Amino acid sequence: TLNVTGVNFGSYDVFSNAALNSTGNIDVNCPSGVRYSIALSEGGGSHTQRVMSSGAHRLNYNLYTEANRGVVWGDATSGTARVTGTGVGVSVNHAVYGRIPALQNVHSGSYSDVVNVLLTF
Repeated sequence: TLNVTGVNFGSYDVFSNAALNSTGNIDVNCPSGVRYSIALSEGGGSHTQRVMSSGAHRLNYNLYTEANRGVVWGDATSGTARVTGTGVGVSVNHAVYGRIPALQNVHSGSYSDVVNVLLTF
């Protein structure tokens, strides 16, 4: 089974010098010993720079495999990585680390994007 909790950034402050970080979760429950990999689609934009939209307005962000946000979570192309695991018979949590870079001059509004999760086993 697969259960996904999206990354919710809350309010973005265009005047803040600090990036806005948040996390989501992908829970995978596979039988013991079953190897799997999790890939994320590009969503709006590309793997190197995902984009949320509010009408015609855009807000850059990305999703990462680790808390240090050093490796983009994608499909193992263009310098991105998939996350792999082995089933243990109960749900295993894989955190999704999101970041919106600081000082983006964007209009107020509700921004969103759709990223597909591909579980291969």
